[in-house]
Amino acid sequence: MNTKGIIGLMVIATMIVQSQGFAQSGFLNGQDPDRRVITTAVPFVAFAPDSRASGMGDVGVATSADANSVHWNNGKLAFIETKYGGSISYSPWLATITNDMSLVYLSGYYQIDRVQTIGVSMRYFDMGSIQLTGDSGEILGEDNPREGALDATYSRKLSEHLGIGVSARYIWSNLIGSVSGVSQKGHSLAVDIGTYYNKDIRLGATNANLALGAHISNIGQKVTYSTDEFKDFIPINLRLGTALTLELDPFNSLTFALDFNKLLVPTPPLYEYDDQGNYVYENGERVIDKGDRPGQNLIKGMIGSFSDAPDGFPEEMSEIMISAGAEYWYRELFAARAGYFYEAESKGGRQYFTLGVGFRYQVFGVDFSYLIPSKQNNPLAETIRFSLLFNFTKQENKEDLN
Repeated sequence: MNTKGIIGLMVIATMIVQSQGFAQSGFLNGQDPDRRVITTAVPFVAFAPDSRASGMGDVGVATSADANSVHWNNGKLAFIETKYGGSISYSPWLATITNDMSLVYLSGYYQIDRVQTIGVSMRYFDMGSIQLTGDSGEILGEDNPREGALDATYSRKLSEHLGIGVSARYIWSNLIGSVSGVSQKGHSLAVDIGTYYNKDIRLGATNANLALGAHISNIGQKVTYSTDEFKDFIPINLRLGTALTLELDPFNSLTFALDFNKLLVPTPPLYEYDDQGNYVYENGERVIDKGDRPGQNLIKGMIGSFSDAPDGFPEEMSEIMISAGAEYWYRELFAARAGYFYEAESKGGRQYFTLGVGFRYQVFGVDFSYLIPSKQNNPLAETIRFSLLFNFTKQENKEDLN
């Protein structure tokens, strides 16, 4: 296998966790009219990293703030109720297929004052050991593909009910080190922007809290593993959602949450074929039958992602992923969670249920989640996540910011 072939296989190996069917990175072929999966580089930055959100079907843009808000919605971090804290999350990845892939996520925050909070996070995706071979089957050695990201976040309350946040992110991807003197390391800089609104309300005789959230993540430069000729978008994602928390009594609360996600990257086009089933070329480039030409710049690609699907508005709607979840708390000591994630078949077909539990004792907490696919032969089947949390110095008083 040549160097470019190895790179392609590594990208595919990475992306299989993003959905169940992918084209080779850098060579998007949307010819299947019934299945046009949107692919990106470094998809790991979009993985649900923690056990609380993943136990609720991967919802998180409008749920209550915690140490992992940096990932889900940096705008809500300013509403966290403790002075400082952190979280460590670990998940064996594709455990039914291999035993040496894993995702690690560390996050922390510090409340500067009653309106400002800063946060940091780090994620590390280890794809285990692989054996590299050449075109003639000769062994080129072993390598350990791995990727990571470092984040810094600033979140601020604009009022008692409204907050905003911004994050800066450095992403690096080392798929197979260096083969034949060709660099396969990818790098990107990205930003996240989020906003969060919540307000206490009354539903009949029940006290409740209604929250709304919006978050755009990974707005950043494309990634290349070889030359500038082949660059891939990173997973720029728009997340919108809401959450309703019901205070059933002084000891019991119940939250329902709903998120909608859409990748703000180009949809693969449909290319023209001749009578022999070969691509039609013009001026050295494949002729597009429907859709937009790949290789767009960042801004054009983001804006065009709302209208570039070859099958028009119905296909654009099919690109929206839906997460729904619920969380029950007893005396802020024990939590039970459940959720469901849906992605259209033509866009990857990830569809699964999730379950989770959580425990809190003084300043410490632990969460677990478990993924149950709705179909057989899902590479994400039986995914387990573990999270350990630390929260210190809870505030006793809330000041009016208005």
